[in-house]
This record gives sequence, C-alpha cells and structure tokens, in this order.
Amino acid sequence: MTRGAGRALRMSYLVASVAGVGFFVMSVALLGVWPKRVLEAETRAMAPEHPLGLSVSELRGRAIYGREGCGYCHTQQIRYLHADMARFGAPTLAWETRLDYPHLWGTRRIGPDLSREAQTRSADWHFAHLFSPRAIVPESVMPAYKGLFEGAATEPRQEARDLVAYLDSLGHAREIAGPEGEARARAGCECGDDEMAQMAFAGPVNAHPARARRGDAAPALPATVNLAAGQVLYADHCATCHGASGAGDGVAAAMLLPRPSNLAEHDYTVERLADALWNGVAGTAMPAWREYSPHDLAAIAQVVRGFRSGGVEAPLPEGLVALGERVYAANCVQCHGERGAGNGPAAAELKVAPTNFQRQRPSLAEGLRALRNGVDGTPMAPWTTRLNEAELLAAAHYVRGLYAGDAAR
Repeated sequence: MTRGAGRALRMSYLVASVAGVGFFVMSVALLGVWPKRVLEAETRAMAPEHPLGLSVSELRGRAIYGREGCGYCHTQQIRYLHADMARFGAPTLAWETRLDYPHLWGTRRIGPDLSREAQTRSADWHFAHLFSPRAIVPESVMPAYKGLFEGAATEPRQEARDLVAYLDSLGHAREIAGPEGEARARAGCECGDDEMAQMAFAGPVNAHPARARRGDAAPALPATVNLAAGQVLYADHCATCHGASGAGDGVAAAMLLPRPSNLAEHDYTVERLADALWNGVAGTAMPAWREYSPHDLAAIAQVVRGFRSGGVEAPLPEGLVALGERVYAANCVQCHGERGAGNGPAAAELKVAPTNFQRQRPSLAEGLRALRNGVDGTPMAPWTTRLNEAELLAAAHYVRGLYAGDAAR
C-alpha cells in the first residue's frame, strides 16, 4: 500500500470516528437533553406553584410498591383514550409525576390503573385486599401479601400502612389543586388548538366507578328484573362481604370496619338500594358499582330485598310511640333529622352518613342492638349511659315508624 493510500485510509477512520461521536452527541442532545428541558419547562408551567410531595410514610410505601413488583400488573397513567377517561377520569398530566424517580407508570393492566386511587377505597378495604385478595374480589389473580401483616388483615405492620398510604396518595395532588390548578395547567399548556391535549381537562379528575360519593342522584331502577341474573351478580360481587344470605357474615366481613350491613335485618326502599349501589357508602368499604347497568343494579336490589324475613312482632305498649318521639327529638335529630331523613344539622360533617329511616327500616332487634352497642366504625355511639331500657325500646319502635316504603316514590 502506498503512503498516500495509507494516509487516506487513516483519515477515513478519523472522519468516521468523529462523525460517529458527533452523531452520538447530537442524538443525546436531540432525543434526551432537549426533550427533557422542554418537558421540565412544560411541567413547571402547568404544575401548581407548590405541588404536593409525598410524606415520609408515602415515600416508604412507594419503595415497597416497587419492591413487591406492583408496577408489573398496575399502571399509573391514564391514557388519552375515551375508554380510559370514562373509567378513571382525566388523562395524566406530566406534572403529576414530576417528583417521581424512578417512575412507576407500568405498562400492563392485569390489575386496574391506580392513577386515581386516592380516596377511592377505604384503608380497611386495602388491608383486606392485600391480606386476602379473593376474599374481597373473588376473581382476582393478585397474590396475597400476608408478610405485611401480623397474622390478620386487622393487624397491619408498618409496611402495610405505608403501602396503603402511598396508594391513597395517587392522584391526590391534582385533586386538591382544584379548579385553580386545572386553570393554571390549561393556561400553561398553550394547547387551545390541540384537541388531544384538551382531553386532559375534559370531565372530572377522578371518575373511578368504585369511588363512593354522597349526594349524587342515582338512576331510576327498572321495575322488571332478571332475578336469576341478580343472584349471580350478588354471589360474584356482594356475598364476600354481606354473606350468601345477606347476614353480613361474608368471608371478608371480619376484616372490615364498619362491618358490612346485615341486609336480612332491614327493609329497604328501591331508592335506598339504588343509592347504595350507584354511589357506594362513603366512609365504609362499600364501593360504588357505577360500571353496571340499571338493569343489573335492579336485579341485585331485588335479591337484597328478598333477604328480609320479617316475622310477627308484638303489639306496641300504650304510650310507647309518644315516649319514643320525645326520646328521638331530644337525642337523635342532630344527625338523623326531624323526620328521620338522615339530614340533621350535623349530618354533613360526619364521615359516614346517618341512616335515612324513611328509606331504610331496621328490625326491632337490629335497632335495639345499634342503640345499645353503637355501630363500630361510625359516629353512632351506644346510648345505654343516657337512656334506660324503656326509652331505648321506645326509640327503636319510633324510628321504625318513620319508614315510608316504596309508596313514597
């Protein structure tokens, strides 16, 4: 090889090396550094001035979430798809995860997306689900995490508490940012002409179908139902907590506080059941079932109404109702309201809404049990220190007389 040819070959190697290094640097700049700066600028512009970070407990829970591989089955990203938005709520904005490192978005949905898990489930529901998933969701394929507990779902270790604290933080920052936060994000987006980007601001932030609500109007349930379909739905979704016969003795009942209602000890109006099924019962483990049609909910309601066995009750002693009215007026109206509609002056401040006795009538035995023992996990306290037996009996009879039944519709 001549000297000139060798020099040309060496130069070609040098040029190729320089070009390769230059291409690599350019690729890093264009595909890494520049997008990172654009994204950081966008998240700063769209985020609240002081975005909520994780507490110490939530940070520990996040590490446990990653350690246990929860991200392999659960995503944390609501996509810009109408199906995602209808099920979970507004698509995820970049600023919501700006403090996450490394990110835990996940790529598979063997389990549901958790982006809006904050305040969707009660803590005891999460503990029971972690301890024994199929006791809560019969068809769940999630493994049990009994190592996070001291032998029972009601005895969580600190790791279980931290994990649940983290789950309950997901989506919380954007929700508490409120309308002002959404307005700031919309302005910072500068995407008025971008139809897809605008999808992030359409509809509620959290539309999770299981999230319990108070005050939302439930749809009217049809009168004609498929009872056989209702029995299947009840067995699949309700019996684990309420029991096969509605006695509140399902396999998950002992793990939950308040315990599931004993459906066989109450008369319910159709409206009461429609409200409980559509909105859940806030403050308890009872979720909403808004992903089911009114026909399915009506079928479940019919099954529930069939649990009440009734029975012959002794006639009321003379003067008992008048005594019950006086006892009720002196002790119960603050929560349950003057006519028992659950709308007393204190009702809105209570975590669990007071019973509406116009739409739900307990048996005499159930009413006395609640008055004597209270209802654990709710604001309803025992009244034995303030009322004697005659007054307790009178009050139990009186509230039963407030029931309006379906004729009130």
